[in-house]
Amino acid sequence: MHQQENNLPTACVVIPTYNEADNIEKTLLQVIEVKHAIQSYTLKVLIVDDNSPDDTQTIVHKIMESYDDIHMITGTKVGLGNAYTRGFSHAIEQWDPSLIIQMDADGQHDPNVIKQFIPLAENGKQLIIGSRFIEGSSTPNFSKWRRFISLFGNFLVRYMGGVYMIKDCTSGFRCINANLLQKCNLDFFSAKGYSFQSSLICELIRNGANAIEVPIVFNKREHGLSKLTLHDEIEFLINIIKIRYRNSEDFLRYCIVGVLGVCVNFLTYFTLTRFAGWTPELASPLAIELSIISNFICHNFWTFIKRMNSVSYLNRFMRFHIVAGVSGTVNYLFFLLLINTLFLPDLLSLFLGIGIATILNYSGNSLWTFRRQKIDKKY
Repeated sequence: MHQQENNLPTACVVIPTYNEADNIEKTLLQVIEVKHAIQSYTLKVLIVDDNSPDDTQTIVHKIMESYDDIHMITGTKVGLGNAYTRGFSHAIEQWDPSLIIQMDADGQHDPNVIKQFIPLAENGKQLIIGSRFIEGSSTPNFSKWRRFISLFGNFLVRYMGGVYMIKDCTSGFRCINANLLQKCNLDFFSAKGYSFQSSLICELIRNGANAIEVPIVFNKREHGLSKLTLHDEIEFLINIIKIRYRNSEDFLRYCIVGVLGVCVNFLTYFTLTRFAGWTPELASPLAIELSIISNFICHNFWTFIKRMNSVSYLNRFMRFHIVAGVSGTVNYLFFLLLINTLFLPDLLSLFLGIGIATILNYSGNSLWTFRRQKIDKKY
């Protein structure tokens, strides 16, 4: 941890800019006021400007003449994610900060919230999110359509990225423990635009971030237009798929265990119907039950071993059985439908039923039985 001459640790506010001449002066002056109010950290401010054709750089340079802790780097415009990556690297190389704070330049983020971030970081929180979607927050200038799109986008990130415990995965106002940030593989990110934000959240949580959300008021942009483009929206959708694969360790393990369950199910059914003289209607339920038991043991001690929480073994077993019972019932009814109504071969019907049950099983167990510990929310 870098120590300044005054022996205080460093926090660095990284602010990307592009054509923010109408907003940047007010934003920087507000951050400077916050800097004077913070006693436990030396606050550095790093502007990452993508060669704005307006007067953004001129204004920043003028302010830098009066304040030693404001700095700027420039580069070619590639996207928000690229700007943040360059900013993070520069800040860590130059000042080795304890904290990295992400913030927009357009006035939508209130710098005074930083004063709430700092004590939480001092109390062990490694990721503090200025959230627009928890109790106490507000988005007064969102249209119904924009709010729907934002919530839907967050829904996709939360459940496909495995970070469902976080309400606002696309917030651009965050405080991050710098040591944790350096554990993240930012080079993996193909997202260079706005979807970088969701990739970073998933990567931080994957690396074990102790996270909390703080409610914020998301203000209206005072000047200029949003930089969000159709390309960013397309990149976001593509990135969701990549995030899913990046966070697929649990799912891959689940599938391996699922293959074992299929083998148990199939061998039990085959043995009972071909050698013991059981009817398909009687053999199928027992085969399903034995596969449920074998799968629980494997999931509990292997697939979801990193998700162990205060829920007891017996409680998890009961939850697993409820989920399996629901999916198993669907499996059985679907099996009966296929063999008695569509007259498909029983073994083909069995495998189709197992496929439906697998999807239901993973969703239920990942989100309930072996659910990750919820993060704190500050109200």
